[in-house]
Amino acid sequence: MLYAQSIVSGLLIGGVYGLIAVGLSTVFGVMKIINFAHGTIMMIGMFVVYWIWRTLGVDPYVSLLIVVPLLFLFGIAVQLLLVERVIDAPADQQLILTMGLSLFLLGGAQLVWGADFRTVQVPYGNSALDILGVSVSVPRLIAFAAAGLLAAGLFALLRHTDLGRSIRAVAEQPDAAAAVGINLPWTRALTFGIATGCVGVAGTLLTPFFYVTPQVGEPFTLIAFVVVALGGLGNPAGAFAAGLLVGALEGLGGALLPGSTRQLLIFVVFLLVLVVRPQGLFGRRIAL
Repeated sequence: MLYAQSIVSGLLIGGVYGLIAVGLSTVFGVMKIINFAHGTIMMIGMFVVYWIWRTLGVDPYVSLLIVVPLLFLFGIAVQLLLVERVIDAPADQQLILTMGLSLFLLGGAQLVWGADFRTVQVPYGNSALDILGVSVSVPRLIAFAAAGLLAAGLFALLRHTDLGRSIRAVAEQPDAAAAVGINLPWTRALTFGIATGCVGVAGTLLTPFFYVTPQVGEPFTLIAFVVVALGGLGNPAGAFAAGLLVGALEGLGGALLPGSTRQLLIFVVFLLVLVVRPQGLFGRRIAL
């Protein structure tokens, strides 16, 4: 039962990992840019949730109505004002830009809010359900279900809407997309906005059972990169599935390994996958 409990808890948080990675993978698939500020943007969303709860008493899930549009618009602004300027630049310049943005947001958060740990206290924070002898945290279950629904909605948007077809066209053949009248900068901006909106949802779903601090986004950025690589670069569906796998491995590692080494199992599997299948578990092999 210990292992079952650990794996179930890991799978629930794995849904959030998957949602974070879906946004990161979508941005890479469309723009071929690795966004090192992804987790830091999530941190901004978590602070918005915290202060809305602290000052107005609004439940974190209700604050989604504010956080998601706010981060969506923030993502569009970042893309149009910053990322679009280096869209055709060498990869090292793109990395420097996103790393610089991450450091700027992190430093600004520490300057304004300090480095203290904060928590959002909600009545259901410690609630749990007993399912076949396994204790399932209610906030984690809500996070898993919401992350899965949002990821499914995003996949449907990409497959069955005009915007989704435009995004996929820009990702696969940008020159041909421009030739048929698709506005490349605006499509990329909407894609970046969708990604930051997704990470805003992920941060909001975490706040009922996770701490809020300026450094909170950094470990999630690292995990998101591992998830994206496991799922296959530019493959959002693969990223979500890999998020569940990483969550389960983290939960199992917590049962098998002591203390802070619980994530060791994730990186062992990650290295094995890189050796055996470098394109990721759900990616296509790229011919050199």
